[in-house]
Amino acid sequence: MPADLHTELHGVVAERLQGREQRYTANRRAVVEVLASTDRPLTIQQLLDRADGLPQSSAYRNLTVLEDTGVVHRVAGSDEFARFELAEDLTDHHHHHLICSACGSIEDFTVGAELEKTIEETLDRAATEAGFQVDNHRLDLVGHCRRCA
Repeated sequence: MPADLHTELHGVVAERLQGREQRYTANRRAVVEVLASTDRPLTIQQLLDRADGLPQSSAYRNLTVLEDTGVVHRVAGSDEFARFELAEDLTDHHHHHLICSACGSIEDFTVGAELEKTIEETLDRAATEAGFQVDNHRLDLVGHCRRCA
């Protein structure tokens, strides 16, 4: 992540936390740093493996606060481990997920702009017919990864 985007990310995170009367502590910053440096959602254990010196209890507490303030998004996999990633509006990287129902791995994927537009239009039409107001969408494909297929 370029330095200016990195600085901007931390500024936005600090504002969101402050808006909920929360501080941007060193441990919360460490969680954000790890999630910003990866290309896929991470389990808490994966996060701890990458965040040098972050206590496990702190990771759980801080992920809860970061999720409640819209900084972090929880991705439910097919196993018992939730995974976490930065909220899309912080990354400017709209993506979807491939979720392996055998091993629980989650990979990000993107589609071309034209297909994404078609998906959005289709989902908006379905929501309109149901009287539902869409804020954004997520698309998770569940199946078997290369290793498990």
